[in-house]
Amino acid sequence: MDRQRFVIGSTEAEQMAKQSGQSVLQLLPSLVKSAQALARPPISNYHVGAVGFGSSGRIFFGVNLEFPGLPLNQSVHAEQFLITNLSLNAEPRLKFLVVSSAPCGHCRQFLQELRGAPDVKILITSSEDEKENKINNNCNDQDQEFTPLSHFLPHRFGPDDLLEKEVPLLLEPHRNGLSFCSDICYGKINSEDDLKYAALDAANMSHAPYSGCPSGLALVDVEGKIYKGSYMESAAYNPSLPPAQAAVIAYVASSGGGGYERIVGAVLVEKADAVIKQEHTARLLLQCISPK
Repeated sequence: MDRQRFVIGSTEAEQMAKQSGQSVLQLLPSLVKSAQALARPPISNYHVGAVGFGSSGRIFFGVNLEFPGLPLNQSVHAEQFLITNLSLNAEPRLKFLVVSSAPCGHCRQFLQELRGAPDVKILITSSEDEKENKINNNCNDQDQEFTPLSHFLPHRFGPDDLLEKEVPLLLEPHRNGLSFCSDICYGKINSEDDLKYAALDAANMSHAPYSGCPSGLALVDVEGKIYKGSYMESAAYNPSLPPAQAAVIAYVASSGGGGYERIVGAVLVEKADAVIKQEHTARLLLQCISPK
């Protein structure tokens, strides 16, 4: 498998499983090390890999990202990367998740934003956690037992506590209805506005039901390729993923392994009267990873 791939199509996933004499679910743990190799953790040097299986039959990778020079809370967790990867590829549902290490509390909370989160099945491949899983589920060495997320966070706090049932959750379509005032006044769009409208598109897909402040950010690299990311809120607030980090995830997943220095421009879109602002932290991140 190519080193810098973050999505495996359903047909290829089935072929890979067949060639190895396994089911697709049995194949997933063998892909975790490939995911770990894609992580970028220059501070901790602790590589975390997450492999997700969606309802479409596709396989997705997630990795941790760390940024020297910034506070640790600006880091991206592998599970956050994974969910963003699903969103970028219009995957409607995460069914199974295999991770190299037990999800931290931050990620267990972030995953609650998914519809049916308690039923997402999780397998941990690190030796001690895997051994404990097998003991708890009476499995032998040939078995791979998935455990529902509800086991890892039995007394959950999440969207059900704060939102009406009809409000869309993560991975579900969002239509935030944002537009630029200049469009109303002048009605003009030209090629130079591609980056701006990519950011607007990301903001309109943003999951921000708790603050009511959707936002999106688009990056452009030296080749003119655009990568966009949407803000994703958590009911617990702190695990929320900023739009700049979401756009960096899009860049890492789609740039073929390019360094951050290849990022040469960015546009952020948010409401003028937003009660929470993304601009200052977005500037901080981007000036740190690509100062020129």
